[in-house]
Amino acid sequence: MENYKKSKIVEKPSPLPFTNLPSDIIEMKVKDGSKIRNLMGYAIGKMESDSVRQILFTGSGKAISKTITCVEIMKRRLKGLHQITKVLFKQIEEIWEPIVPEAGLDALTVKRNIPAICLLLSKDALDSQEPGYQAPGSFDAFWIETLKTESQGQIKRKQGGGRGAGHTGKHPRSVGGRGESYKKP
Repeated sequence: MENYKKSKIVEKPSPLPFTNLPSDIIEMKVKDGSKIRNLMGYAIGKMESDSVRQILFTGSGKAISKTITCVEIMKRRLKGLHQITKVLFKQIEEIWEPIVPEAGLDALTVKRNIPAICLLLSKDALDSQEPGYQAPGSFDAFWIETLKTESQGQIKRKQGGGRGAGHTGKHPRSVGGRGESYKKP
C-alpha cells in the first residue's frame, strides 16, 4: 500500500434501523470533526420547541463516542426523554489511487464494514419492549443506587475493617537481611 494514496471514501446508504419515524424527523449526523457545541445548540433549540417530539442522532466509526456524548448531554438538559439505541454496521468503500500513475498500477477499491450507532430520543413514550430502550431517569436511578452502596462500603472501612495497628497479616515485614523480621525494642 506504500505505492497508493487514499483518494476518496464513499459511504454506502443504509436504511435507518427504526420503523414508523415521522418523515420530518430531525436527524443529527455526527461526524468525527463535528463540534459538540454546534450540534447541541441546534438540537436543544429544536427539542425545546413544542412542535418537535423526536430527534435522531447517528454516528459511525470514530464519531460513535461523540454521538453518545451528545445524547447524554441532551438527556441531562431536557429531562423526561425516552431513548432507544441501535448498533449496526455501515459499509464504506475506500478508493486508493496509485501515487505514480506511470508505474502501471490499477486503482484499488477496499470495502469495509464500520460500526455505527443510531439513538432515538423522544418526548413521548416509546415501546419499552424494544431492545435498547432506556426509560427517562433510569440512568440517574442506577447511579444513585451505585453511590449508596459505595458510601456504605466506605463507612464499613472507616470502622476498622482494614489492616491497621496490631495486624501483621500473612507476611511480617522484614528489615535488613534475609529472613530477619523486625522486632520492637
